[in-house]
Amino acid sequence: MIVLVINAGSSSIKYQLYQMKSETVLARGRVERIGMDSAIVTHEAEGKPEFREVCEILDHTSALKRITDILVHPEYGSLSHISEIEAVGHRVVHGGESFPESVVVTTEVKQEIRKLFDLAPLHNPAHLMGILAVEAILPDVMQAVVFDTAFHQTMPKTSYLYAIPNILYKRHKIRRYGFHGTSHMYVSHQAAALLGRPLESLKLVTCHIGNGVSCTAVLNGKSYDTSMGMTPLEGLMMGTRSGDLDPAIVSYTMAKEELSINEVNSMLNKHSGLYAVSGGLADMREIVEAMNDGDKNAKLAFDMYAYRLRKYIGAYAAAMNGLDAVVFTAGVGENSPQLREAVCEGLTFLGLRLDRERNRSPERGERRITEDGSPVEALVIPTNEELVIARDTYRLALNRGKGS
Repeated sequence: MIVLVINAGSSSIKYQLYQMKSETVLARGRVERIGMDSAIVTHEAEGKPEFREVCEILDHTSALKRITDILVHPEYGSLSHISEIEAVGHRVVHGGESFPESVVVTTEVKQEIRKLFDLAPLHNPAHLMGILAVEAILPDVMQAVVFDTAFHQTMPKTSYLYAIPNILYKRHKIRRYGFHGTSHMYVSHQAAALLGRPLESLKLVTCHIGNGVSCTAVLNGKSYDTSMGMTPLEGLMMGTRSGDLDPAIVSYTMAKEELSINEVNSMLNKHSGLYAVSGGLADMREIVEAMNDGDKNAKLAFDMYAYRLRKYIGAYAAAMNGLDAVVFTAGVGENSPQLREAVCEGLTFLGLRLDRERNRSPERGERRITEDGSPVEALVIPTNEELVIARDTYRLALNRGKGS
C-alpha cells in the first residue's frame, strides 16, 4: 500500500510518500508561502533529480494539486498514476479529550476538529484545510488523522488536572493535554528495542528538544506526565516560548505595559525563551557558537535551558519512583552534544554515567551515550513522526479492508 503523509500548516504543506510494505520513503517535499504568487515548491524522490520551483499557489487545494502533479511527473515523480495512493494520513495537533487514538476521517471527526479550533488556533484550522484539500483532489481516498495529544490521554487526573475551579474543566475542558505525542511514542518504543527490554517494564523520560521542547514521563509504555499543558506554551524553556512562569506575571505585565491579550500572548510565544534571554538568538547552534565566543547572555540562555531540562527529568524520575533511561530526540536533542552533556552531568545522583566520547561522536542514528554498565542509560534516538502517522494510517486502512 502507498500512503501519503501530510502536515498542513497555515501557509505550508509538508509531505512524505511511503511504500508501506517496506516502510520506504518514495518521495518527500514541501510547499511554502501558500497564498502568494511566489510560493516555493521543493520535492525529492528516490533515484530522481530534485525539483524546485517558484509559482503562484493561492490555497491548500491548489498546493495539493501541484504536489500530486509532481508525484506522477515522469522525470521527478514516483507514481505512474495518482490512483496508486490508497490512503492519506494527516498530522493534527489537538484532539482534546475526543480522540485518544488515531481515527478515519468522517463528517463527525471534521466537526470535532473544528470545535477544537479554540485550543489550537494556529494549527487545527490549517490541518482541516489539508483534509478538505485531499477531499477535493483525491475524493475517493481514505483519510486518517493522527493527533499529537493522543499518546498523552493515558495520564492520570493527578497529572492532567490544574488546581483551579473544577467548573472550568467541566465547561471549557481546561486541563493538560501535552503535545509531540507521536514523537514521544515512537522514541519510547525504539528505546525499548535498543535496550532489549519490554517497554511495559521501563521507566523512561523522553526529551523532544527542537524549537519546541517537551519532556514526557513514560511509565510502562504509557504517558504518565508531560511538560506541555493545555497549549504548547507551558513547560520547558524553548526557542521563542517562555515555558513555565508565575501566572500573575501576565496580568502584572499587561497592567504595567498596557498590553492587550494578543500582545502578551505574542510576547510569551514569539519573543521569549532563548530568544529573550540571549538577546535575539533562538537557534541552539547559534547560542552555542556565541557562548563559545564569550557571549555572556548566550551562556546564560544555555545554562537556563539545560537547568530546566535537568529539573524536569529529576521530577519525572521522582514521579515514577525510578528511571531506566533518558531519551534525547528532535533537532537539538539529536545534534547538540554540548547540551546533552550539560544535562546528563547533573544527573549523576540517579546513577547516569555519561561517556563523553560516545556523546561527542559524529555517529548518527540510534545509540547509547552512557558508559557500559551505567545504572541509568542516556540514549539518542532520531524521531520519525511521519512514520508513526503512516503506520497508523496503514493500520486503519487495513482494518477497513483496503490494500495490502
